[in-house]
Amino acid sequence: MAGSTRGLLLAFAVGLGITVPATALATNGYFSHGVSIKEKALAGAGTAYSQDSLAAGTNPAGMVWQGNRWDVGLSWFHPEREYTASTVPAGPPPPFTAFPGSGGAGDTVESGSTDFFIPQFGWNKMLNEKSSIGVSVFGRGGMNTNWAASDTLGGAGVYGAGTAGVNLAQLFIMPTYGLKYSEKGSFGVSPIIAYQQFSAKGISSFAPISNDSANLSNNGTDSSIGYGVSLGWQGKVAKTVMLGVAYQSKIYMEEFDKYKGLFAEQGDFDIPSQWSLGLAWDATAKSKLVFDIQQINYSDVPAVHNPSISSIYSVPVPSPSTCFGGNSSKCLGGDDGAGFGWDDMTVYKIGYQWSSGQNWTWRVGYSYGQQPINASQDSLFNILAPGVVEQHFTFGFSRKFGKSGEFNFASMYAPQKCISGPADPVGDSSGQQIENCMFQYELALSYGKQF
Repeated sequence: MAGSTRGLLLAFAVGLGITVPATALATNGYFSHGVSIKEKALAGAGTAYSQDSLAAGTNPAGMVWQGNRWDVGLSWFHPEREYTASTVPAGPPPPFTAFPGSGGAGDTVESGSTDFFIPQFGWNKMLNEKSSIGVSVFGRGGMNTNWAASDTLGGAGVYGAGTAGVNLAQLFIMPTYGLKYSEKGSFGVSPIIAYQQFSAKGISSFAPISNDSANLSNNGTDSSIGYGVSLGWQGKVAKTVMLGVAYQSKIYMEEFDKYKGLFAEQGDFDIPSQWSLGLAWDATAKSKLVFDIQQINYSDVPAVHNPSISSIYSVPVPSPSTCFGGNSSKCLGGDDGAGFGWDDMTVYKIGYQWSSGQNWTWRVGYSYGQQPINASQDSLFNILAPGVVEQHFTFGFSRKFGKSGEFNFASMYAPQKCISGPADPVGDSSGQQIENCMFQYELALSYGKQF
């Protein structure tokens, strides 16, 4: 049944011209800063103000206000990731000590795989004046890295097991029903069908602390499907003020069987729940100020939330615990196994939009969310997943064509953010420090049309 469902899901996505993106949208952790192109230009704010048929990705209540419409878009995403190892420990390195670059201590190693293309599609159809059906299809990913062994000391690789890295790609299909309960408010509901792919390589040196070392590393790409739901409301509470609320449930995914020796709970990798609150204020007749608060609950997913080092060791002593060679729940893949140590994130987004003439609309935005990684414990493991950026600066515009078409553009810059911590705060006495850094660019285009 799962195989046939997966095939139908992919056939549907391909039929819409959407492919699963091999990407790295590690912006707010591994959530993208916005869904639709217009929202991306407003730093992702759109809970109270929807503008196209990708609205369900942020708030399904916004779809019913879009009329008969379709949108298709494409983003070019460019993340730059690097790490620096401060010292070289004497003697053979333990499994949890990163290697510096080939030039010696303090060298910086840069990740490959820096250019990704992410498609999206939306469609909405009014059933009558008060209700609509539609679908929003978009990709999201994260935790993508590719650390070449040739860039590390002696060509051994980051963890001494060759070229290392992970790749996570996600596809979301959200059919939506929207209902206007008055001229000032609406509800929306979207069942969520999710498909994800994952691969990992170059981490077989962690085999002594894995419950299933055969399903830990270098097993190619695995896939899973899962289901959830998103609910939303939008309502005008004053002449110039609109509010919005949206909630997306945890999405329960099939386990990654090929990596059940890596992820906690035998390869379980669900998608965390999130909620958002939004406000949209008509500052003038031709301008609007939007503000969102988004909460991402990474604590829903042990494989992401569990700490990487304190889970491996039962007590804070230089010697490893009985997890080595054992079958403990604290081992990689165990019921309470090590993760990436990501905390929940609260993201604040503000955007301003104004019109000039009949055909042009301009947008700017800014967002901030404290990065989720505990640097004092989890710097080493998060070389694989350095989702550390905190700020996004955005700009974009729309240009109308004729009576029903428009072209949209968005750009994003996330300035560099670095975190630093010990390579192994429990089991390594070398004093080696790991610094993980990332910055990003994104350019996005879409075309939308009323029908």
